[in-house]
Amino acid sequence: MFNRFKDDLKKYWKYAIYSSKAQLKSEIANSYLNWLWWVLDPLCFMLIYVFMFGYVFKSNQQYFAIFVFIGITLWDFFNKSLLQSVKVIKANKPIVSKVYIPKFILLFVKMGVNGFKMCISLLIILAMMLVFRVPVTWNVLYFIPILMTLIVIVFGFSCFLLHYGVFVEDLSNVLNIVLRFLFYLTGVFWNIMDRLPAPYNDYIGKGNPIAFLLTASRDCLIYGKTPHRKLLLMWFVVGVIISILGVRKIYKNENSYVKVI
Repeated sequence: MFNRFKDDLKKYWKYAIYSSKAQLKSEIANSYLNWLWWVLDPLCFMLIYVFMFGYVFKSNQQYFAIFVFIGITLWDFFNKSLLQSVKVIKANKPIVSKVYIPKFILLFVKMGVNGFKMCISLLIILAMMLVFRVPVTWNVLYFIPILMTLIVIVFGFSCFLLHYGVFVEDLSNVLNIVLRFLFYLTGVFWNIMDRLPAPYNDYIGKGNPIAFLLTASRDCLIYGKTPHRKLLLMWFVVGVIISILGVRKIYKNENSYVKVI
């Protein structure tokens, strides 16, 4: 299976990049502000959350604006990629029903689009760190393996959602509810370790991979701390295992997808 995955990835990688670019261009084709929406959208959400939780609810979190923006950036990539993966086969019915394409490539297309927007937000975070004069340490380099872990976990979960999304009509509705609940257990705009009582903060902070990755990102980027390296490695390995099982399930069942849709 690994050789087949490698060959398919090599063969269709250019298609994934081209398709991602095409979708990005189509999003702004009829917009007056064009690509500026990719900057304004996360900024507006950040300002809303900063106003609500920073001023209305009086959060005393240091560098609160950057704290919230990091949470929004990583959560949006996770949330949008998973929601889109459920309907990715049906959304690409004209392609899937006429030519063969490895179905996980369609996930890479969506992740490419969301990943590009995430990179724009990360550049904004970098600019905010310069404006607020956040002390930078070598621990910022830990953000690279954190980002890799996030991508692997998202891809793994998306593979299973792609598969079951073909057969379960209401999966997108159920997933939407689950993600809304998970949003508040991830600490996008508040610190889980400070707000939840022990030992629940530890259980959720380490048992929820997205919550852990958000906390780890903030620790290494804003506060100069070293993230929990063993836990980071564990979640990366878990993500790889989920990805392998997900790709295997897609390969095993992809011939039946066309019959269902």
